[in-house]
Amino acid sequence: MTTMLRLELLRLLRDPVTVFFTALLPAFFYVVFGAAQDFGEVRVGNGDVAMSVMIAMAAYGAVSATIGIGGAAAVERSQGWGRQLGLTPLEDRTHVTVKVVLAVLVACVPITLVYAIGALTGAEGSLLAWALSAVVLVLGAAVFSLYGLCFGLAFRSEAAVAGAGGSVVVLGFLGNIFFPLSGVLLEVARWTPLYGYASLARFPLTEGTLYAADGTVSSEALWVPLVNVAGWWAVLALVATWLVRRGRARP
Repeated sequence: MTTMLRLELLRLLRDPVTVFFTALLPAFFYVVFGAAQDFGEVRVGNGDVAMSVMIAMAAYGAVSATIGIGGAAAVERSQGWGRQLGLTPLEDRTHVTVKVVLAVLVACVPITLVYAIGALTGAEGSLLAWALSAVVLVLGAAVFSLYGLCFGLAFRSEAAVAGAGGSVVVLGFLGNIFFPLSGVLLEVARWTPLYGYASLARFPLTEGTLYAADGTVSSEALWVPLVNVAGWWAVLALVATWLVRRGRARP
């Protein structure tokens, strides 16, 4: 497993442009929607709105990075890489694990950049909120590496990467990242994967407080995002392992 992870990292470093723009876009979003706004200084939970936006944009960047890694499996499969691995002692679970670990490492790039800019532009929050939100973002990114991997293994062309990336935008809106939801949309959003991830990352800051677009304020228990993340992790892990096995079995 260590050897394969090292090879995957070396291959990724040969394409630094993709990693660079994956990190730059969420950082730009944070500056525009968080640091540059007057309402960024409004207090919320253990910090301010700017930090809440910072966490949301870091989540978006981490998800974009990890899904890109998983979606690249489509290119590998078109080159017969899956069948080549089938000739080795490498198990299906190990293959999936390597992709997950690689994606988590890549997710650290946009998270670090957005948090660094947040610190320099005055995003405020307790030390515990900074630390716990970052840990949740890094570890939770593993769920979306599986999401991208499922896309890459389920479709036969490089369009899988574009499809997986495009779906992130939709999930971002449903995940309460770009715009505060309320009513029926909020209830639907709670069943989507990015909602639990972003809500759990912001929980150390907001302590479960939700601010809707219509100005209403509500609260959400910690178990809601926890169940969301755990449920999607289990489903995507099973689907990814099955798709890897199916790809190896094809003649």
